Amino acid sequence: MAGNIKLEVVTPERSVVSEEAQIVIAPGSLGEFGVLIGHTPFLTTLKQGIVRYKDVKGIERFVFVSGGFAEALPNKVTVLAQAAERRRDINLERAKSAYERAMGRLEGKVKEDVDFVRAKAALDRALYRVKLAETR
Repeated sequence: MAGNIKLEVVTPERSVVSEEAQIVIAPGSLGEFGVLIGHTPFLTTLKQGIVRYKDVKGIERFVFVSGGFAEALPNKVTVLAQAAERRRDINLERAKSAYERAMGRLEGKVKEDVDFVRAKAALDRALYRVKLAETR
């Protein structure tokens, strides 16, 4: 089926993406999924990862999402993310600093009580952001 699908990626603070796409690929909690125009409707949770899509010109675009939900309809995909950032908006130095802080907490270099679950989540988030920003 030819045509484009509307992609909306929003966080509690702002709209990150609102444009037409040829295809949307997202990190569902049960595995990665792709959506084209005319897709059967469904709702799913997302794990932390990268939403990829091809814009109307066929250029692949990337958005980091830190969990959330996705709703696919025949003509629209809506991603409700806890946090989201386009690749072009990621500050590489800030992401590397976040990675170093998280590693320090996990390695016990910080003299405070460490919530290891939160530290591991921060490390994963930083890794995704660093990898995505470095692929420019």
